[in-house]
Amino acid sequence: MKIDHTSDKDLSAQIATAIRDAIISGQLPVDKRLPSEAELADQFEVSRPTVREALKRLAAQSLIRTQRGATGGAFVNRLTFEDAYGQQITTSTLLLSMNAVSFETACEARYALERACAVLSAGRREADHLATMRAEIHRQAQPGLSDEAFCASDVAFHRALVDGARNPVLSYQLAGAVEAMQPLMNMITFSARSREEIIALHTRIADAIETQKPDLADAALRELQDYTIALANAVIAERAAQQT
Repeated sequence: MKIDHTSDKDLSAQIATAIRDAIISGQLPVDKRLPSEAELADQFEVSRPTVREALKRLAAQSLIRTQRGATGGAFVNRLTFEDAYGQQITTSTLLLSMNAVSFETACEARYALERACAVLSAGRREADHLATMRAEIHRQAQPGLSDEAFCASDVAFHRALVDGARNPVLSYQLAGAVEAMQPLMNMITFSARSREEIIALHTRIADAIETQKPDLADAALRELQDYTIALANAVIAERAAQQT
């Protein structure tokens, strides 16, 4: 593992990248103990605080874990898809909020991914996935449910649909789509949408998943996408008119 001392790039970032690449390549396998801070400092020809900062970066990415005691130190962590969900959601949220991504573009991507997932979910979902979907539909129909609670239930419903595909790679990829895009969409459309319409579409989706009819789930998701985009366009147009 080497770094470029002549580069303008931060040395701790270079060290973190070098160790990360060694982990990805298998040079540093899971549960392998990393050299000590002093040893790493000598290897990379940097100060121990610089190494310590690099290790903090790796720990923040869940790539390493630290243990105390005589047999302690920094060890290569086994990163799980669940551990990475938070990073995926945060990154997706930042990308959408910091870049000029139109509502329609985000909506198109989010539902295209979920429709692909629904095909698998119709054939693979377990009883718990379907029970969660039904429970969230029931929750959404409760009188007096706040907009915030309805939005959270909306996310939970679609999360169960995605997880019903029982494909951890898809679940990870869709974490950002569902748990980052959906709340942003809800922020725009919540004041204009019909809860009854959303519940009806959710019920159709759940029925299709339960009866293993992916074509019907796809059709309902397409309707939900069209409905969401139409609502957003109406809300955006109304806001623009009020500002003129």
